[in-house]
Amino acid sequence: MDRHAWDARYATTGLLWGEEPNRFLVTETAGLSPGRALDLACGHGRNAVWLARNGWDVTGVDFSEVGLGKARDLAAGQGVEVEWVAADLNDYEPEPAAFDLVVVLYLQLPEPELTPVLVRAAGALAPGGTILIVSHDATNIAEGAGGPQDPDVLATPESLATHLPSVWVQRAERVRRPVTVDGAERMAIDALVRARRPVTR
Repeated sequence: MDRHAWDARYATTGLLWGEEPNRFLVTETAGLSPGRALDLACGHGRNAVWLARNGWDVTGVDFSEVGLGKARDLAAGQGVEVEWVAADLNDYEPEPAAFDLVVVLYLQLPEPELTPVLVRAAGALAPGGTILIVSHDATNIAEGAGGPQDPDVLATPESLATHLPSVWVQRAERVRRPVTVDGAERMAIDALVRARRPVTR
């Protein structure tokens, strides 16, 4: 989906994914000391706002102005400040070696487009910083539920991890997430990668 399609989608409903943060963001960042965080493809801001509520200095980036408008309202309603940046991640250049946490959650792009985004995301990590990537997994079409049905925009933990230069991969595996489909609970399959940039001495 392009920028205009996402603008239209955000405009026709409330908060698409509600106000609560992604479950994997919560569990995978537990124990990290707050610092600077970068949320790429932040959508309507639920994850960026949650990070800000928990003491992080957050920058959220998305190409949908409508989504960012809802993100601003969400942040204001919860009494936090987030720097919102309207930019296409195909062109966005984050500040290098500047962030203690970078999150890329459900950015579903074909691999030739996704690879440079992830390379730049990893390059934005400060020494000791953590990057968290979650994507709909390639097996989700046949074995899971929901999510994109185009295999070209799906990933595996292994493929995501190969695009992260100069980091130590701490976790790269498939994870399951409950979703409701036609009134019944099913399990979606996601690819999750968490990595850390080494501290150089």
